[in-house]
Amino acid sequence: MINATGVSKSFGHIQAVKAVDLHVTKQEICGLVGPDGAGKTTLIRMICGLITPDKGQVAILGVAPDILAERENLGYMPQRFSLYGDLTVIENINFFGAMYKLDKKVIIQRADEILAITNLIEFKDRFADNLSGGMKQKLALTCALVTRPKILVLDEPTYGVDPESRKEFWRILYHLNKEGMTILTSTPYMDEAELCTKVAFIDRGRVVKIDSPQGLKEKFPFTILELQAQTKNKTILQKLAGVQDFYFFGDRYHLVLEETTTLDDVRQALEQQGILIRSLKIIGPSMDDIFVSLAEKEVV
Repeated sequence: MINATGVSKSFGHIQAVKAVDLHVTKQEICGLVGPDGAGKTTLIRMICGLITPDKGQVAILGVAPDILAERENLGYMPQRFSLYGDLTVIENINFFGAMYKLDKKVIIQRADEILAITNLIEFKDRFADNLSGGMKQKLALTCALVTRPKILVLDEPTYGVDPESRKEFWRILYHLNKEGMTILTSTPYMDEAELCTKVAFIDRGRVVKIDSPQGLKEKFPFTILELQAQTKNKTILQKLAGVQDFYFFGDRYHLVLEETTTLDDVRQALEQQGILIRSLKIIGPSMDDIFVSLAEKEVV
């Protein structure tokens, strides 16, 4: 459905994307994950044909995006809300559908179907400027779906949206995917990466790892300990023998162990430092653990 092979893009002396290969098959939900400035948006724009790669090729449904005969087969939702605030919800949808030369009756019929799915049906006469952040994102999604595309590409669609609206947005994406839609989305949220069928980690313009969330966890090479303790002294944790990294998760720490270090080694070291341990146990890696590990490998 989506094939990017060896694509690269530079802006002046900055190389935003470097020889990336990305292949998204039918009915996958592929998530692009990476830190700010990693190249996610540039890659998405090349896939959608909005900018041209310096090197490499992109194919959508077997052809280059810029010569895709049926453009309605590709739905795109940009990172920032880009519709018209002084138009109502339904007026925005009508305008977008008209750009694809859809019949007015077809637009209205499809709009009602999609608005029902996105729970915007009762707000169809509200001006876009008067919508909440989550509702604006749903409107942008509705406009991207009015052509009934086979492929949906979204650039950080829930960034800055409240947690409840994010959950609702992903419920909609799952509904669309179940109906047969292929989805490519970028996200800064690891809980959303967990919901994808495939995750591509991109950093400094390169895809450094790609697998299913479960595959990434199973292949994670380190042991993770979860620690609850009465200390906020980073210096003590930094000096613990056998612990190569640590970071905070709320009121808990995740400790990344070196290969030969055991839970008992860490427990003993903590007790020697006079730290009162509330809980210490081995846990499976989360997507956050994987993200941190991969990002640190890229730091020079």
